[in-house]
Amino acid sequence: MTCVITDIIYNFRVPDSKELLEELRNVFSGSKVLLDSALPPLLFLIIHAVFGFQAAMISSLVMGAAIAFFRITRGQKVWYALGGIGAAGLAIGLRYMLNSTTAFFLPTLINGGLTTLVLLVSILVRRPAVAFTSALTRRWPLEWYWHPRVSPAYSEVTAIWVVFSGIKLGIQALLYRRDALIPLSYFNFFSGWPALILLLIISYLYGLKRLASLRGPSVEEFIYSEPPPWKGQQRGF
Repeated sequence: MTCVITDIIYNFRVPDSKELLEELRNVFSGSKVLLDSALPPLLFLIIHAVFGFQAAMISSLVMGAAIAFFRITRGQKVWYALGGIGAAGLAIGLRYMLNSTTAFFLPTLINGGLTTLVLLVSILVRRPAVAFTSALTRRWPLEWYWHPRVSPAYSEVTAIWVVFSGIKLGIQALLYRRDALIPLSYFNFFSGWPALILLLIISYLYGLKRLASLRGPSVEEFIYSEPPPWKGQQRGF
């Protein structure tokens, strides 16, 4: 057992920064996804600090609409921009229906709760959610992800996401109950894309290392039904 662990440590290839950037680019499919979903909440924080809550709500909604219009006029995908507009509209409606400023963030809490539940259930049914997101991004065959020497890596990375999502949800719920609008606004922003990028890097590094320890086939070796011993997946997770 000690020899196996030592072999894994010495033979594990640490990805360089260029590879990590390329992998992040693959996940986000370009900067449009990041900009469309990150700009409205960033604008909300800036406007809220200067002009107040109502101006911040209107500004974030207008920003989302402007991004969607820009995408449409250029014939680009508008799903993320439209999703941002819908979420902002729902949040504004809840704010006035419940007569509470923090109600603006209620859809975020609901989404976080559902996300955590889906991630947890996917592990319990042995179909980890991270495997599906990877398959959608990379177009690898789903059967490879369910290989007994591959699936544990994706289950464990999904478990990391469950812990992250659960902790995030707990802090959000606490700030929401305390009606702490400003701390909740900043926490939502920094636990969004900045934290997600860090989580993706951790997931990629851990996932590759775990695949190496499992000694399963690479995607190519699996597709061509090559017999063991396998070289394993050297890049991509």
